Amino acid sequence: MTAQKQEHPAWASDAGHHPWHRFVALGDSFTEGVGDPEPGSQGGLRGWADRVAEELSVGQPDFAYANLAIRGLRLQEILDQQVGPALAAKPDLVTLSAGGNDIVFRRSDPDKLAEKIDAGVEQLARSGATVVLFAGPDWGATPVFGQIRGKVAIFNENLHIVAARHDAVIVDLWCLRDLTRPGMWDPDRLHFSPLGHHTIAIGVLQALAVPHGLEPLQPKALPPRSWKESRAQDLAWAREYLVPWAIRQVRHPTVAPPAPKRPRPGPVVGHGHSAVGHPGALPAEPLSLKKA
Repeated sequence: MTAQKQEHPAWASDAGHHPWHRFVALGDSFTEGVGDPEPGSQGGLRGWADRVAEELSVGQPDFAYANLAIRGLRLQEILDQQVGPALAAKPDLVTLSAGGNDIVFRRSDPDKLAEKIDAGVEQLARSGATVVLFAGPDWGATPVFGQIRGKVAIFNENLHIVAARHDAVIVDLWCLRDLTRPGMWDPDRLHFSPLGHHTIAIGVLQALAVPHGLEPLQPKALPPRSWKESRAQDLAWAREYLVPWAIRQVRHPTVAPPAPKRPRPGPVVGHGHSAVGHPGALPAEPLSLKKA
């Protein structure tokens, strides 16, 4: 299989610039950042989406980023729970990775999955946002997941068709052969390591034709935050997670539904940005997220 050829858009020659100001990431553990722990990131995970947002925020003082991904979700759950809130955030860039849990754990029909994801991509593309999709990696070298290699390949081919139909960008992890290198995967062999997430971030930025400062095989450290930025992020975390969690424990002590780590678009702090007074700062009311 060969990678789908991408035409370089007009902004590709405008070094250091791109047209996006509000980025929302949808998906499961892959997009949440599982396998790339980082205490300094919201939710304690960094991942490829955070790394992409960090690069996109450079030179874009009004850039805002939300990550609605929740580990363990299947394709239909992602579409039902995340597409609506994503559209409500009015993004101009959306990434969607879904279907992996259906194929790996449910051995679902890749053709039927493609029909579902096509409907979701149509909704997102209709908003005018640039949509980014992901063709799955090649698990052929692993003794267990090698058995589903054929289904992943079929699903990937369907995703190329969906991307072409809706003028979406596709990041082909199957063709990203660096992902076969040692150290790219978490010890669980299901998720990517920090190096793997870094490599995928480069793939996303290259697919978008965005100049960036990431070097192959050299993960960039999370930029240091000022005291003011740290306090602003701590306050945002308390408002988004701590207070709602405490209320749930009082009202429903046994109920603890999963929540996305960045439920509303906000600044990528640590790159010369501060959450205070940022044009993309969090609105007064949170976006509505349906429970699983």
